[in-house]
Amino acid sequence: MSDKKTIAFFPEAAFGPALNSVGIAQACEKLGHKAVFLTDPGMGGVYSGYGFEEHLVNMSEPMPPEEMAKYWVDFINGHIPNFNKTPYEQIDNYVKDCWDAIVETSIWAEKDLPSVLDKVKPDVVCVDNVILFPAIKRYCRENGKAWVRVISCSENEITDPDIPPHLSGCGENDKECFEKFDTKFKGTVKPAHEKFNAFLAECGEEPYELGEFFEASPFLNLLLYPEPAKFKRRNPLDPKQFQYLEGCVRDEKPYDIPTFEKNNDKPILYVSFGSLGSGDTDLLKRIIDTLGTMDVRALVNVGDYKDQYGALPGNVQIDSWFPQPSVIKQMDAVIHHGGNNSFNECLYFGVPAIVMPYVWDGHDNATRVQETGHGLYMHRANWTADQLKANIQTLLTDPAMKTKLAATSAHMQGQNGPAKAAKLLDALAKDA
Repeated sequence: MSDKKTIAFFPEAAFGPALNSVGIAQACEKLGHKAVFLTDPGMGGVYSGYGFEEHLVNMSEPMPPEEMAKYWVDFINGHIPNFNKTPYEQIDNYVKDCWDAIVETSIWAEKDLPSVLDKVKPDVVCVDNVILFPAIKRYCRENGKAWVRVISCSENEITDPDIPPHLSGCGENDKECFEKFDTKFKGTVKPAHEKFNAFLAECGEEPYELGEFFEASPFLNLLLYPEPAKFKRRNPLDPKQFQYLEGCVRDEKPYDIPTFEKNNDKPILYVSFGSLGSGDTDLLKRIIDTLGTMDVRALVNVGDYKDQYGALPGNVQIDSWFPQPSVIKQMDAVIHHGGNNSFNECLYFGVPAIVMPYVWDGHDNATRVQETGHGLYMHRANWTADQLKANIQTLLTDPAMKTKLAATSAHMQGQNGPAKAAKLLDALAKDA
């Protein structure tokens, strides 16, 4: 291909943004381009596992991979007591600590990122993160290239007066909740924001208003949210600059449903709280115990904690990892934490979900699933076995929910988000 271009992806060091970017990168390569990944060493091997070239960018003080993995496991597990709190109550702890750490990632990346960009020489750089990396703007400005912001989390990362603040979990019409959360959030992150603005000044960039850590790209912004779940904005986004991908589901290896000791003719569920949420083994054990009393089967993602589970009910099987898109498409219902991949994959395949959020945009996505009739929002801890059983039965039998999900699935699959993203990036790359 004579006009083959290099498209670089720089996702946040978390599996949600990472695997969404993999889906787009796969579609770019189908168009004949070269997709490469810039990644924190802690995510090293994730992208090469899908066949992509990786270039390491330290986003924190360098340490051996096993120490880095332990650091983030300890960070998340140390916050498990905060997971039961409301989004507003989490601002002083989890949210504050995250923004402190996120600001540090941008500062650290400035050490390695310029030389990596000069080495890779991308024609387009796609950033799926919640914070600006000045080196990317500078590289693109100096070389006549384009940078793209990818919003894989809830679409309210791009703010509007009529939609809930990012991370708030507010209902779409609860303006009192909007104001209360936004005021508390800005006051709490102010020290981190001031530190970040000082860093931007050192890099020759303009400061951001309080509460903002990133800007919309002047070239292109890609949002994952599908039309049936979108918010109604007071200020509609210009499609020349903002494009909704209607989800973005990656290609994954096939998965064969295993044989269970019992209930092989019964509905099947998938339970996953993501790579980080799997550390809450007490919650997963409660769910497993409840499912063990039902006429269903269940696959449960327990992450790196498989050795902490003893004897299981005959209708439940666990594993450390599942090729999630290939699993969800075969499920009758899903229980998840509201992460962007789980949220979009359930909608894409028309599978009803119970969302038990614990942090970040899981709160926003859980509220949106309930508001739009695509599933149910449950508190992650304040439930009884009978309540969980009743909600699972609702997912399996509610005709209105099934009709809604079927229409949403048909819409999303007709749009093909990764292919749409690849065509938009192809046009930008060819103009570079």
